[in-house]
Amino acid sequence: MGSVIDGAIEEGSLTEKKPTVVFVLGGPGSGKGTQCANIVQHFGFTHLSAGDLLRAEIKSGSENGTMIQNMIKEGKIVPSEVTIKLLQKAMQESGNDKFLIDGFPRNEENRAAFEAVTKIEPKFVLFFDCSEEEMERRLLNRNQGREDDNIETIRKRFKVFLESSLPVIEHYNAKGKVRKIDAGKPVEEVFEDVKIIFTSNSEKEFTFIGDRVRMAKCGQHAIHFHGYCLELPYMFWHQLWISRGDDAVVAAYCYFILEIFLNLF
Repeated sequence: MGSVIDGAIEEGSLTEKKPTVVFVLGGPGSGKGTQCANIVQHFGFTHLSAGDLLRAEIKSGSENGTMIQNMIKEGKIVPSEVTIKLLQKAMQESGNDKFLIDGFPRNEENRAAFEAVTKIEPKFVLFFDCSEEEMERRLLNRNQGREDDNIETIRKRFKVFLESSLPVIEHYNAKGKVRKIDAGKPVEEVFEDVKIIFTSNSEKEFTFIGDRVRMAKCGQHAIHFHGYCLELPYMFWHQLWISRGDDAVVAAYCYFILEIFLNLF
């Protein structure tokens, strides 16, 4: 049976789009998946879980899937080229240009290979720092039907993370690209810390001509209108996007949001 990673990846197609990539790292059970879902909802990123992509490949019944399954059972890290091709394909098919890559790179070889193959460096690394005791408790309590959620395999995964993934975090920390989160706190409190990071890292660059509404170049759903940066809920941004050829409709939405904003102060 064929495998998705056997398909050709169009060279240069990702780098031409200049995507924004955030690596999301943390030990098993640190809450990465939960927080990634929150980031997707609030900041418009596409969440790509390396683990989910690998598990989907296992379910495909391919030769590579069998190899991946055996390596996971043994607590080993899957070869870089396998995961990178899965990630590339998912990025190309998403239609987005902002990505959370969850659980990858898992080691320095992963990191170097990703940057060499994709020509992409992460904007920053979101590191969920959590104690081993808390992560173990969470993993044993959750019920996802995953065969790698047993105590022996969990402890192997902890060991692999400490030995392999921490050097990646140290590499990016030396470049000033690590954003560390205390992931041992309640989910809601963790996301408040996450929101601060993503808000402070949004690019505030805009283009406009006179009073004409123009699409923003920033990473958020925002436009520049009469001197204000309007960061809009997704439903409003989507309506503006599909109405972008009608200046009257776009202006009406902007005035509506601006009126709400000004009435708050």
